[in-house]
Amino acid sequence: MEKEFNLETYLTNGVEKFVKNVVKATLTNPKESIFVGKYALASKKASQRRHELEQAGEHIPPFLIASITSSCNLHCAGCYARAVDTCNDAAVVNQLSADEWGKVFDDAADMGIGFVLLIGGEPFVRADVIERAAKREDVLFPIFTNGTMVSDRYLNLFDAHRNLVPILSIEGGEQATDERRGKGVYQKLDTAMEKMSKKGIVFGASVTVTKENMQEVLSDEYVKDMYAKGCKAIIYVEYVPVSEETKVLALEDAEREVLRSGISRLRTEHEDMVLIAFPGDEKSSGGCIAAGRGFFHINSHGGAEPCPFSPYSDVNVKEIGLRAAMKSPLFEKLRTQDVLMEDHAGGCVLYERKDMLEALLK
Repeated sequence: MEKEFNLETYLTNGVEKFVKNVVKATLTNPKESIFVGKYALASKKASQRRHELEQAGEHIPPFLIASITSSCNLHCAGCYARAVDTCNDAAVVNQLSADEWGKVFDDAADMGIGFVLLIGGEPFVRADVIERAAKREDVLFPIFTNGTMVSDRYLNLFDAHRNLVPILSIEGGEQATDERRGKGVYQKLDTAMEKMSKKGIVFGASVTVTKENMQEVLSDEYVKDMYAKGCKAIIYVEYVPVSEETKVLALEDAEREVLRSGISRLRTEHEDMVLIAFPGDEKSSGGCIAAGRGFFHINSHGGAEPCPFSPYSDVNVKEIGLRAAMKSPLFEKLRTQDVLMEDHAGGCVLYERKDMLEALLK
């Protein structure tokens, strides 16, 4: 008889495996290893807290994604955030303050959420929020940055607070990166990686995988080069098309299988690195894990959304708090109507079903 799939067990095991891999990747860095050892205990405690709430009928995901700003200093080709107008050049108003974000981080920790991914816009424009996140040493904050604003202030902050882990967005080599992100961006990333490596700061890279760059970024040579630069983790993010014209870049089932098998192969060859895919194998996780199944998203104004690719919200954490936002009517509808289990052609089922989400909100 086939064992019933348990999402909480699946995700918790994933977190524990991630922590073990980070420990392995930082054995030569005493300062980092000490922190990771402490965080492993905090992660176990968070898992127990989620289990307690699960037993009481309240599902809490292990991940939270927080867009701490809608401002960005780059105009990357095919950017989903600009396409859906969650990132723009207009004056930023009514965004959560550092104290309000601090309350979100505190609530997340109390609920057993041990991973809070900080994104934007460009999160480095909000040093006040990142400094507030540093105080929650029982929570790991991967910070997804374009890498062009790595100052001495940030280097010192990362050195002192190891729960802040910069994740640099890169598209592969210099040509692929500059074509999408702008001329000279790769060199700035290279300089940032060199500075962090000299300080012994553990950092990772986020690679947006398309049909065009998949072969390069899954190559053994590329991973070796990134490791030589000091990179300890690579997160492979499937490209989500932002228009009809860019759908040709999105992975199809055949390419997703190549991505999965490629990462599996690289893991065996590079055991001292953390290599993961997002959203990953949705079939293995019982469908899309957005809308609170595995994670949810808080936008820069406090709106609780299913995920960054699906900017629709019916509740705000400023008004009801993080825990109550988990019970958003929109989240409940998405989870109970099996929308998250549907097949899709691009990188995100919710992005493809945006007409349906708009109808649910009405």
